Amino acid sequence: MNDLRNNVQLIGNLGRDVEFKQLDNGNAIARVTLATKEIHKKMDGNKHVETQWHNLVGWGKVAEIMNVLLKKGKEVAVKGKLTHRSYDDKNGNKRYRSEVVVNEFMLMN
Repeated sequence: MNDLRNNVQLIGNLGRDVEFKQLDNGNAIARVTLATKEIHKKMDGNKHVETQWHNLVGWGKVAEIMNVLLKKGKEVAVKGKLTHRSYDDKNGNKRYRSEVVVNEFMLMN
């Protein structure tokens, strides 16, 4: 049941190619964005498409595989956990970011 506490599963299309970095400590990190779409019918019967953008991050071996397999536009299913962090930008302003830390992913057809 612990898997249910913080579990995110998404299917969508990649908005850009993976940003991959090999860190000084030997670890690897990969970042990419994923767009998910929901289609709703409005009261007038017309379809409305709502797109949500998600920040994905992978670490270690997952990051290395993400870098090889994931390309802009590909449809992918991801499973991971939701994290939130804050940082100071170059102007000293506090910024907040939500990310899905990817544990597993699968390319779709």
